[in-house]
Amino acid sequence: MPRHLKFMIHASRAALAVAIGVAALSAAAQIQRLAPAPPGCGETHNTYGPFDYRTAQQSQRWIVEIAHFTHGVETLTKGATGPFGGDIGYTLAVFPNHPRAIQTLERLVEKQKADPAPGTDMTVECYYARGIAFAPDDLVFRMFYVSYLIRRNRPDEARKFLDYAAEKGAESPLTQFNAGMLFFDMKDYDRALAQAHRAIAMGMTRTELRDRLKAVGRWKDPEPVEVLDAAASAAQSASAVASQPSR
Repeated sequence: MPRHLKFMIHASRAALAVAIGVAALSAAAQIQRLAPAPPGCGETHNTYGPFDYRTAQQSQRWIVEIAHFTHGVETLTKGATGPFGGDIGYTLAVFPNHPRAIQTLERLVEKQKADPAPGTDMTVECYYARGIAFAPDDLVFRMFYVSYLIRRNRPDEARKFLDYAAEKGAESPLTQFNAGMLFFDMKDYDRALAQAHRAIAMGMTRTELRDRLKAVGRWKDPEPVEVLDAAASAAQSASAVASQPSR
């Protein structure tokens, strides 16, 4: 092949590689702007992500967790690239609704008695706010925030977020069960009992919520009619969701 043709092919390949790299960086920057930090919460600096942790590809998770959210970081026993806060903050910048990372950050703040923790961009509450804004339908992440609010004696705010989670997770017995556990933590035993009955009617077999209610003398077996009504309501909701056209 003539030398000038070889040169043109190599030049074309190089130009294509550069174009792909620029396009990828541009796309990453555009995606990053979709999940900014809430006002007053500082800014994120990485251009990789953000991705919804629930639907992220395994390779996307691996790239971050193998380097930053290692076992040592998650257990707060051995750093990865620097201070624990830096690696956890990076993980939450890429995956704003990473459930284990936000819990690890809470433990780090408690351990170091500092919020923001050294190496992070913002407070725990700001990370929660960004995660909820990024994935408002992630009820697990939202209920972690409810637990955070309960431990800080902010029941009115906790109830607002918990009511939303219980309503949106109407077809999930696990969501109803977990909501009941959180209502118990708030000492709202009547609501915890109602959630327990609803979860049982939907097929939940775990007994922790019932056992906790028994321990404080607030457990009552559900009436047969109540169970049937709750089961029928759950079945009707599930049928309505299934009958909706796919998008």
